[in-house]
Amino acid sequence: MTVAPDSTPLIDVHAHFLTPRYVREAQDAGNGRPDGMARFPDWEASAHLELMDEWGVATSLLSISSPGVHFGDDTASRALSRHVNEAGAELKRANPARFGHFASLPLPDVDGALEELAYAMDQLGSDGVTFESNAHGMYLGNSRLEPLLEELNRRRTPVFVHPTSPPNQEQVALGRPRPMLEFIFDSTRTVSDLVFSGHLVKYPDIPWVFTHGGGVLPLLTDRMELFRSVFAGDSDPTGTAPPIGPVPDQVRRLWFDMAGTPFPHQVPALTTAFGSERLLYGSDYCFTPAAGTTAQIASVDAARQPDGDTWRALTTRNARRLFPRLNAS
Repeated sequence: MTVAPDSTPLIDVHAHFLTPRYVREAQDAGNGRPDGMARFPDWEASAHLELMDEWGVATSLLSISSPGVHFGDDTASRALSRHVNEAGAELKRANPARFGHFASLPLPDVDGALEELAYAMDQLGSDGVTFESNAHGMYLGNSRLEPLLEELNRRRTPVFVHPTSPPNQEQVALGRPRPMLEFIFDSTRTVSDLVFSGHLVKYPDIPWVFTHGGGVLPLLTDRMELFRSVFAGDSDPTGTAPPIGPVPDQVRRLWFDMAGTPFPHQVPALTTAFGSERLLYGSDYCFTPAAGTTAQIASVDAARQPDGDTWRALTTRNARRLFPRLNAS
């Protein structure tokens, strides 16, 4: 027996904001068509709040999307990170029940990222941090990141991983917008790097949140396990990889949002593979236009609901577990 969709307010863990300075600096750095899209969208807090009321969203956790905040210069990236993080913190202070905030870090500048992490969490009260799936080709299993991962693990800081364009994007995207396919594959690529580097085992207290229903992970995790178990020598020719447990067990510990096209196929594949205990709602607004978000939420409400539950109630419960401060809102 299933329960009909209800009116439980959603918690949106995948929502974006922009500032005029951020857009200007991104465009000046050559990102006039971010990730192959036509332009940066418009964003205003008041309009976002009105849409949240229309959609039945109680709280949106805001973050800067791809292409992130590092455009080649560490000093400029540190300054831009500080700007967007203070802007996001001010939005949260003005609307604490409605907005949360993931702080941007100036990766691949690890020293700058450690400094900004401390400022964001200790001074601004951010709800977590956001990474891109790669930082100028540095994926999340890279050993250069270990000092940052160690600190995130100590703090138990949620890390929202947003996909971005891969290296050599011009060759692989075939002239099409990278969010269509390359974002999905790049998220999977960086999860595989976290797995085979041993970072998921070494830093077990980092709550990782990945987007878009896990991308192709529901299909490829078993293949990754095949290479861990049957082709171990081929997948580690140097013999230097750390011992890790079964890949499905590692991936099952990640959190996933349902931004994009969750039904009829993607969320059922995800929950079949990894369960629903770490499934979260995500809209991807404002990079997904309002009309697209409206249609997506309609698909969530119209889908076959989990037995004895609803997708709204299930994802909201999960979000409140991951972000306990939301229990007071």
